[in-house]
This record gives sequence, C-alpha cells and structure tokens, in this order.
Amino acid sequence: MKIKPFNVSKPKHIEPALDQGQIVQAAIDLLDEVGFDGLTMRNLAKKLGVQAASLYWHVRNKQDLLSLLAEEICAPMREPDRTLPWQKQLEEMANEFRRVLLVHRDAAQVLASSGGPSGPKRLRLTEIGLRTLLDAGFSEKDAAYAGMLMNDYIIMSVLEETRYAVLEAEGTSEDSSLDVQNWVESLQANEYPSLIALANYLTEPDGDERFRFGVDLLRNGLESLLARGKS
Repeated sequence: MKIKPFNVSKPKHIEPALDQGQIVQAAIDLLDEVGFDGLTMRNLAKKLGVQAASLYWHVRNKQDLLSLLAEEICAPMREPDRTLPWQKQLEEMANEFRRVLLVHRDAAQVLASSGGPSGPKRLRLTEIGLRTLLDAGFSEKDAAYAGMLMNDYIIMSVLEETRYAVLEAEGTSEDSSLDVQNWVESLQANEYPSLIALANYLTEPDGDERFRFGVDLLRNGLESLLARGKS
C-alpha cells in the first residue's frame, strides 16, 4: 500500500509584537537615517519587520505619526526659569527649542508638518510661553500672535540652518558651494552691488549668530509693542 506523505505547510511569518513607543522610537531612528522624505509608513514597517497595515493598529495615519514624533522630539526640552523676567524666559525657550530641533535630522520639518501641539509635553510648553506673554501684560491677541511668530521663526530658522548640513552629509555640499560661488560671480556689479557686498552673510551665515539676531529683534519688537500698549 502506498503511503501518502504528510502535507507539511510552510510556517507563516509571525510579526513581532509592537507598541506605540517602539514605533515612535523606530521612526526617530529612521528619520536620522534617511531624513524626512524617507520617513514613509512602508519604510517604517520594513524597519520594524512588519507589514505596513500592522502600523495602523497603533497610529491612525502619517499625520498621527508626525504628531507623535513631534512630541518625542520636544520631550527633552527644559522649561525656563519662571523667576526670570519675561524677556529672558522667552529667550531660554527659544534657545532650548532650537537645541532639541538640532538633535535629530529634519526635526524642524517634522514640527512644521505635524500641526498644532496635541501631546502633553508640547501643550505644556505652549501654555508656558503664552502665559509668560500674558503675565507680562500683552493683550490676548498680541500674546497669541507673538507666540505663533516665535514658534514659526524658530522652526523656519532651524530648517534653513540645517539645509546646508544635509547637503554636507549627502556629499553634495562642495557642489552647492560651487554653485553659490558661480552665482555670485555671475552678478553684475553695477546692478547688484548690495547682493555682492553681502554675499558671504547671505549664503553662509553663522547659524548661532543669525539665530540670536532674530531672537533679539523679536524681543526688542515685543518690548516696544508692550510699552506702546501701556502708554
């Protein structure tokens, strides 16, 4: 009698168990490795060794992931010394925000794309910033607008500051510098004397100095606004 062989089926792939914390940490690592453009749900699933559909049990969509990432990026941010004058508190928050954005690649782009604060850490920091302005005597509208202006300035400043660093990491900074040099040399001195004279500052500014310049300008403007409101 001929005995039929057992039908041995190929074992199914068993995906590792996940939680939201693991997904966020993997997304941070992926961001550092490939940057914002490479941070896709497909690439994240591949890094975790799961199917992309499995991620949606823990994060609703890409926007939800960006919100979680923004919260994680801002988590190390230290709160300002609340005994300091309001100007110093805002300076401390601005410098601290820039510091944490420079820790991870394209972190500023994540913050710019993540929408408003939703996690407890970002909400707490936003509350402190707005309360500092209100306690200083700004009107509700001025406090709201000033808070948004500071936030936008810091994020966009870091975005521009890190643009050259990304080119350098990708090995294209030399080509970029050559392009800038060729652009400057192509300018006609009689038509664009100011551009030529300021080219070094416009194309390769000192990140620390330029950031301080912007924060000082915003602080001085807010001081003048507050003084006019009280006069």
